[in-house]
Amino acid sequence: MARIAGVNIPTNKRVQISLQYIHGIGPKKAEEIMAKVSIPNERRVSQLTDQEVLQIREVIDRDYMVEGDLRRETAISIKRLMDLGCYRGLRHRRGLPVRGQRTHTNARTRKGPAKPIAGKKK
Repeated sequence: MARIAGVNIPTNKRVQISLQYIHGIGPKKAEEIMAKVSIPNERRVSQLTDQEVLQIREVIDRDYMVEGDLRRETAISIKRLMDLGCYRGLRHRRGLPVRGQRTHTNARTRKGPAKPIAGKKK
């Protein structure tokens, strides 16, 4: 099992798909990484040599922000908004949708499960 950027990537899948298990790498960045290391699209992780895995690891470390660093930067950005007290920061602080979605109905992902109101009839 190959370990890249602190993540065990699945061995039986194609390299492009496996790289997407790393937080911060999507389809486009996985394709760019494979082009830089010059690995064909059909190659599976189990078929990679140790040298190729090392090259992938080096490219990711050098050119991309992934996993812990990316999560930390995202958290710092959200904390900055909350400290400023801007509208987006207030929405984050209250656990409500940040990007203008409606909250009268829906928004259950951000608000959590529905809380029953005592004495309310249909």
